[in-house]
Amino acid sequence: MKRARIYLYALGAAALVLMLGFSPVVQAGASSNENTILEFESMVGVSGQFVGANGTPVRGLHGGGLPWVITSGEGEVDSAGNVDVEVRGLVLANTPPVPPNLRLTNPVPNFRAVVSCLDAGGNPVNVSTGPFPASPQGNAEIEATVQLPRPCRDPIVFVTSPGLAWFAMSVKQTED
Repeated sequence: MKRARIYLYALGAAALVLMLGFSPVVQAGASSNENTILEFESMVGVSGQFVGANGTPVRGLHGGGLPWVITSGEGEVDSAGNVDVEVRGLVLANTPPVPPNLRLTNPVPNFRAVVSCLDAGGNPVNVSTGPFPASPQGNAEIEATVQLPRPCRDPIVFVTSPGLAWFAMSVKQTED
């Protein structure tokens, strides 16, 4: 019960981030690796209304076909497009309709990171890394460089399948 409450809180926080958009903007001409545009220490797995091709897409990306949970996820993106994401325990949720033999495992051998920005008109622009190995325990380290749109407003990082169905998304920390 406590885990479900924490999960719902994280999902609500992710929805709030999407609605409020407190992230900084990448200015044209910025090229310093020291200019971090997104730093996060938490991710939330896909669940509920976001699951599957018939679920509600987030920034044009559909969720994976089954619910996922994540033990931890952290990373950052800088204005030069350097993406660094570390995930631990990104696995299928322990709930039906997941077959018992797949519960709490990752059946996908490779993950991608997708950086999603809003352009000047407020439209989502998604850029993806190449595939990176993921263990059956759901552990992966993604380090890549992508071409970010200019401007890049309200960035979000998704961990996806090779086909770009998202399994987890970043949750931006709020200042105290």
